[in-house]
Amino acid sequence: MTTMDARALNRATLARQLLLERSDLTVRQALERLVGLQAQTPQTWYVGLWTRLAGYTPDETSALLAEGGLLRMALMRGTIHLATLEDALWLRPLVEPMIERGTMGAFGRKLKGIDRDALTAAGRAAFAERPLTFAELGKLLAERFPAYDGAAMAQAVRASVPLVQVPPRGLWGRSGPVAHTPVEQWPGRELEPAARIEELVRRYLAGFGPASVKDVQQWCGLTRLAEVVDRLRPELAVFRDEQGRELFDLPDAPRPPADTPAPVRYLYDFDNLLLSHADRDRVLTVDFTEQGFLARSNEMPRSVLLDGFVGATWRFAATKEEAVVTVRPFRRLTAPERTGLAEEGERLSRFLAPAAARHEVRIGAPEPG
Repeated sequence: MTTMDARALNRATLARQLLLERSDLTVRQALERLVGLQAQTPQTWYVGLWTRLAGYTPDETSALLAEGGLLRMALMRGTIHLATLEDALWLRPLVEPMIERGTMGAFGRKLKGIDRDALTAAGRAAFAERPLTFAELGKLLAERFPAYDGAAMAQAVRASVPLVQVPPRGLWGRSGPVAHTPVEQWPGRELEPAARIEELVRRYLAGFGPASVKDVQQWCGLTRLAEVVDRLRPELAVFRDEQGRELFDLPDAPRPPADTPAPVRYLYDFDNLLLSHADRDRVLTVDFTEQGFLARSNEMPRSVLLDGFVGATWRFAATKEEAVVTVRPFRRLTAPERTGLAEEGERLSRFLAPAAARHEVRIGAPEPG
């Protein structure tokens, strides 16, 4: 059984994630390859497509979202993902048990004794006239079930009803209320019968492999997948990491040499690359908390890949006159890395603020320690 070190895993994962070189895939094809993008923020995920696709502009993505060809809805890990309509319709039934489990873990005490079927029916009826925010939904449900907490009931409906976060929220350069409606009402498609969970595992390996059982579970939020992977074992390639853990993969999936060059890549704050493995050492070797993120500021940083691994974070600010990308490296930079950060950072700035008169990339010094 071949052992794969961190660099070999890194390059394999970057290849699946379209981060070794920009791809000529269409937006729909890329989202199918990636099994969607985490997209709970209104627009930062557009950077995730820009950094992966050659010649990317946001107009097509925004149009597909407005037309219902792409959806933003709760999927893997119970978080809002951008996915093709076709993928969303079969993924949502598969991950619903995880969404239900998480919802009741958080809100179950406030819902003790409620008739869940009646609550679900009331929730669907509330959306009959228009999309609703969760605050609006909770208020309507509290009128029907005055003994229960409105916010908790709204979340319970979210767990049992496949809700889509509707445009204009999420459209490029636009804003709108965080409003939802059942997928059957917009864009008007029924969920598909639950696909075999084996297909979920195959799709994950195509986009994120090689991976362990725990990695698959971390990505989707489901548990007890070891028996599923065991059923697939005869058709999978099997490796080990440096800790001796079994890693599974599709036999024909790309696994480039460990010394394959990896360019500078700017990631968005909730990029799937950083959230979809139980062991993130294949891309992340720095502790964000020790760097002042998450614990003290509750901020999810926007990362930069240097030689394939997270080596810096970035921020962006723009006015009509000036757009500035500020990079904070975690270590001393090589001359090629500094050049790559500047060139790629300017391209990012022009993508985010094309009308700005000036574009600048400011690269700081690594902080001590």
